Amino acid sequence: MNRKERYNYILDYFRKTSPHVTTELEFGSVFQLLCATVLSAQCTDKRINQVTPALFQAYPDAKTMAEATPDDLLAYISSVSYPNAKARHLVAMAQTLVHDFGGEVPDDMKLLMTLPGVGRKTANVIQAVAFGKSAIAVDTHVFRVSRRMGLVPTTADTPLKVELALKKHIPAELQADAHHWLLLHGRYICQSRTPRCGQCPFDEICPKLVNL
Repeated sequence: MNRKERYNYILDYFRKTSPHVTTELEFGSVFQLLCATVLSAQCTDKRINQVTPALFQAYPDAKTMAEATPDDLLAYISSVSYPNAKARHLVAMAQTLVHDFGGEVPDDMKLLMTLPGVGRKTANVIQAVAFGKSAIAVDTHVFRVSRRMGLVPTTADTPLKVELALKKHIPAELQADAHHWLLLHGRYICQSRTPRCGQCPFDEICPKLVNL
C-alpha cells in the first residue's frame, strides 16, 4: 500500500467512526482554551482539567488575569509541569492580550505567535478548535503516529516538517479533525513505549517505520 492509499484508508476509517472530534481540554471561552493549551504542554489533559476550573473561576478572562501576579497563578497550577514558567507566561500573555488586542484572542496565526508562551503548536490548536480554520497542530502523539504509520517521510524529523507533510495529503476541510484523530489514536492506541497494535484498526496496513 502506497502513502496515498494509506491516507485514504485511515481518513475513511476515522470519518466513519469519529466524524467530528475535538480537544479533551475543558474551557468556556477562546481565552480559556488558550490558557489550557499553554498549560497542557508536556502535561496530560486530565491534569489540566483538574486545575483549570478553580483557575478560571478566579481569572475568567484576560483582564482579570492580567492584573494577577505569577505567584497568584502558581497557587492554582502548582501541580502541572513547569508551573513557574507557565504562570509567568499566562500573566504576560494576558497582559499582551489586554494591551495589544483589547482583551480578545486574535485569530491570525502570526499574531497568536506573538503572545508569550504561544508557539506554533498552540497557535494551530486555537486556529482549529476556536476558529474552525484548517490547521494541524503537531504534538508528541501526532508526531509519533505520523512517522510510525508512514504518513510522512522519514526525513520529516521535526514537528514543522510533519505538519507540512500532513497538510499536503489531508484535505483542508478535514485537517482540524485529523489533528484530533491522530492525537487520540496516539494517546490511547499507538502509544510510545507499548503500542496496542492488537487493538489498532490499522495494524495490517501499518509499516511501523519508526520505533518511537
